[in-house]
Formats: sequence, structure tokens, C-alpha cells
Amino acid sequence: MQINNIKELGELIKTTRKSQGLTQKDLALVANVGVRLIIEMERGERNVNIGTVIKVCSMLGLNINIE
Repeated sequence: MQINNIKELGELIKTTRKSQGLTQKDLALVANVGVRLIIEMERGERNVNIGTVIKVCSMLGLNINIE
């Protein structure tokens, strides 16, 4: 799947989180980030550094390939 913008990334994170039965709080705890950051990422409202994106995606088992 190719992600073209932060909104699409947020939707992927949200869909994957829900499919794994995790709440936003659960994901924030395992990724060691704030719940607010997860909420804003899922809405596509926040530009976060790539390290944080990788950490959150990694906790969900998502791989990131940069071409």
C-alpha cells in the first residue's frame, strides 16, 4: 500500500489499531507517546517527526519503505 499524505497515514494507523483491538490509549502506552499525539496522527492533523511515525507503526506491525 502506498501512502501519499499524512491523512492517509492516519487512516492506516487508525484502521490497523482498531483491527488489533487496541484503544488509542493502548497504542500510546506501548509506543511510549502521548494519547493526544495518537489522536492527532489518526486525524492527520499533526506533522510528527519520522522517528515517531516509525515507532508508532512498528508497534502496530506496519513496515515503512521509503523510495
